[in-house]
Amino acid sequence: MARVGLRHLTVTIAGASALVGLTYLLDPFRNYQLATAAAYLCATAGLTLLIGLNGQVSLGHGALMATGAYTVALLPSGMLLLSVAAAVLVATLAGAVVGVAAARLRGPYLAGVTLAVTMVVPAVTTMADAVFHGDQGLSVAAPPAPLWVAPERWQAWQAIAAAAVTLFVLANLLRSRFGREWRAVRDDEVAAQLAGIPVARTQVLAFVVSAACAGLGGAMFAVLAQSVSPSTFSLTLSLYLLLAVVVGGLGSLAGAAWGALLLVLLPDAIHSVTDGLPLGPDLAQRLTGNLPLAVFGLTLVLVVLAVPGGLQGLLVRAVRRLR
Repeated sequence: MARVGLRHLTVTIAGASALVGLTYLLDPFRNYQLATAAAYLCATAGLTLLIGLNGQVSLGHGALMATGAYTVALLPSGMLLLSVAAAVLVATLAGAVVGVAAARLRGPYLAGVTLAVTMVVPAVTTMADAVFHGDQGLSVAAPPAPLWVAPERWQAWQAIAAAAVTLFVLANLLRSRFGREWRAVRDDEVAAQLAGIPVARTQVLAFVVSAACAGLGGAMFAVLAQSVSPSTFSLTLSLYLLLAVVVGGLGSLAGAAWGALLLVLLPDAIHSVTDGLPLGPDLAQRLTGNLPLAVFGLTLVLVVLAVPGGLQGLLVRAVRRLR
């Protein structure tokens, strides 16, 4: 196990170092996109653990991201690490509450409960106007970047560090006893229970770990955007996260990375295409808001029919054929 942990640590450091080096080659806008993808990766990695490795469906990870983001926004500025740690803790507690209820439900009932969570959290932030400032949201005063580094590059470094920690922890968990129990419960709950695995506790633990990752992703998202509002963490975000992990490759951390990249690059590509078309302002605005979700949905259907393993599965098969 120690050898596996050392290998994961080496791969994580090498990957993070390569991305840090890449930030020197990218312009500020691309660095911001890289930072946003790294923030999304925290959430998609946790979600792929929950769905792909434990078999629980969640439509509420956008709300869990909102929990982490609002925690950072409500805490005093100047203590970024403490604020992020508090965001992870609050999201973990929220995930424990939802996970206890989720452990008693299956299939569409579980999806319905998590969907309700997604609807409730924005409503609470809107109603508690004195605390959360309603639809206007809250501003996040993140500590400024050091003088020797550009602000967008510094943001990218912070998000890369958060994603690297998330992937390292999850990779070790997946190779541990917890990972084996998660897979056993996913494959057959009855057989897992006969083997002495506490099914309900295992499912709650998976939800808690996934919620902590979503809270970290939401915290980093708030730091990057320097503001938090209910519209940012709507039902659409939860659907995007679900589609991203399926299209990227369900149950694979590399697939979660592909999904996070798609969340950033696909809307930008669609926006570039719609800008080049001779459309009226109203039609262009409607397409910009709805077309990415439609393209994601169509891509999901094609992936499920043609490439069940997602982009990561397609890449693995291509490498095997080349060998």
